[in-house]
Amino acid sequence: MHDLKKYIRNVTDFPRPGINFFDITPLLLDPAGFQAALEAMERFVSSKNPTKLLSIESRGFVFGAALADRLKIGLIPARKPGKLPYKTVSEEYDLEYGTDSLEIHSDAVGDGDRVVVVDDLIATGGTLRAVCRMVERLGGEVVGISVVIDLAFLPWREKLSGYDVNCLVSYDSE
Repeated sequence: MHDLKKYIRNVTDFPRPGINFFDITPLLLDPAGFQAALEAMERFVSSKNPTKLLSIESRGFVFGAALADRLKIGLIPARKPGKLPYKTVSEEYDLEYGTDSLEIHSDAVGDGDRVVVVDDLIATGGTLRAVCRMVERLGGEVVGISVVIDLAFLPWREKLSGYDVNCLVSYDSE
């Protein structure tokens, strides 16, 4: 497996002091690194026999769109409120200070759809849990979650227990 960590840049104090941001831009800039990440994610995703992929704005769209194209399946964009033009369902999730929410189109998932959720990073698991709940409310089944970066030092496992989570690289400390 390609060493993907060499393509991930740690930017301190972004977007505010005290936060370490794991930047995937170098990964996207390197064709070999990006291809290696997509191939690893594709192996996991295809093993789940999904009917659709769901990706979370905005960096998740990069991986989700490429994987949906490779696998010839539909892509469900999960966006912040007010960004989708049709009827939506939404789910609220907790942030460090307050709450936020995500939306998907109400007709994006149907009974029996097998959905894999794709994003760039898993931290607390709040956004991933929110989109899983929306898929399930609409009658779909979340058959897997695939992310590039696992911030293993953060407590996401409890929120996502019961889901098959695939992470390409893991960071055990900030």
